[in-house]
Amino acid sequence: MAYSHQEHASDNEHGRQDGHGGVRSRAGFILGGLSGGHGVFHWFTQSFLVMLPEVRETFQLSAVQVGAIATSREVVSGTVALPGGVATDMLRRYWGLVLAVCMAVFGVGWMVMGSAPVYPLLLVGMGLVAMAASVWHLPAVAALSHHFAHRRGAALSFHGAGGNIGDVAGPMLTGVLLSVLVWQQILQIYAVIPLFLTFLVFWAFRDLGRRAAGERRPTLQAQLDQTRRLFKNPQIWGITLVGGLRAMAYVSFSTFLPLYLADQAGLNALWRGTYVALLQLVGIFASPVMGHLSDRLGRKQVLIPGLALLSLLALLVVPLGHGFGLLVVVALMGTFLFSDQPILTAAALDLVGEQVAATTLGVLSFSRFALSAASPIIGGALYQANPAYTFYYVAGLFALATLVLLLVPLGQATRHKRAQSDADPADTAPAS
Repeated sequence: MAYSHQEHASDNEHGRQDGHGGVRSRAGFILGGLSGGHGVFHWFTQSFLVMLPEVRETFQLSAVQVGAIATSREVVSGTVALPGGVATDMLRRYWGLVLAVCMAVFGVGWMVMGSAPVYPLLLVGMGLVAMAASVWHLPAVAALSHHFAHRRGAALSFHGAGGNIGDVAGPMLTGVLLSVLVWQQILQIYAVIPLFLTFLVFWAFRDLGRRAAGERRPTLQAQLDQTRRLFKNPQIWGITLVGGLRAMAYVSFSTFLPLYLADQAGLNALWRGTYVALLQLVGIFASPVMGHLSDRLGRKQVLIPGLALLSLLALLVVPLGHGFGLLVVVALMGTFLFSDQPILTAAALDLVGEQVAATTLGVLSFSRFALSAASPIIGGALYQANPAYTFYYVAGLFALATLVLLLVPLGQATRHKRAQSDADPADTAPAS
């Protein structure tokens, strides 16, 4: 099945109002605000990765226990994603409140982690952080999909680039702060920021999910019917499997790259932060470009070369893992590492009705986190045996994701939908 949402695009993408909230209803404000909020979530999350060697020393953790920190994040994120997606579609008018609560819980989670006297409490804090981040993405991405129906890939990639900006600023600042503060103090300082932003988020997005005048609210039966059709769509399940494999690779790579930089490359906290920031910096510029190309050329035409190159580059981390060679590999990985997930999300949203957009995101997130939950522990066990094994594992996952995507009949449906929207933007009827 494929659905068209273009009735909203011409008004919303040019910044006209949906009848609520003045400037807050403008597409540019929504895109900028949600992307900025996304940056806050990534800023803290990526900063914590830079702190992992210090966290390991504080609690005397093994590599497997370090991996378990990321696993706890994946488990909680996946657990809340599926019911959260269904609830988000049903409670659309409260999206602004949901976003504000997520920002508050995010700050509380980091406060708990920064104050944790024992390792188990650290995991509890990570669970709060993961819950907030997972639920935030559901209304945020669904809203962007609605407001940018014609340019979904570019909009979601721009939103991803907002996260990348946080990914760049966080590691660099954290690398500097670690030279004068301990990691617990840094987290306690960082925690104040989302708590303060909670009120700003509620003001900015309190009208986000409200419907335009005359727009009918779907019945519960219609919502359930679309949800059932969603679960019967083989293309959605193909995209979901690719996203899960990609997530398995990403979470292991992002968790153990900082340890590799400390243990094998011998880099201090400042240089670790610089390398991780470089990875994100390239993504800031590459993600919107890749998203735009996917809108123009098709999702698979961009995704398949990117996943294949990520597999090759992961293999090169160890043989080129020192000095300038490592710098080049990290920069090249940043070109594709952060652009593929927004494009996969756009590919799924191309195929579904707007009323189940958040449900679709919940399905994708749940499956992605379910598959990736054990990946950091696997990566940790491999790292303990030989650090090179972790990167070979990552390369294999990216390669498998590439092969699976080759079998998903995605490109034809996407091109057909784009051609249909260009020919008749007002056509909103579902095609089975």
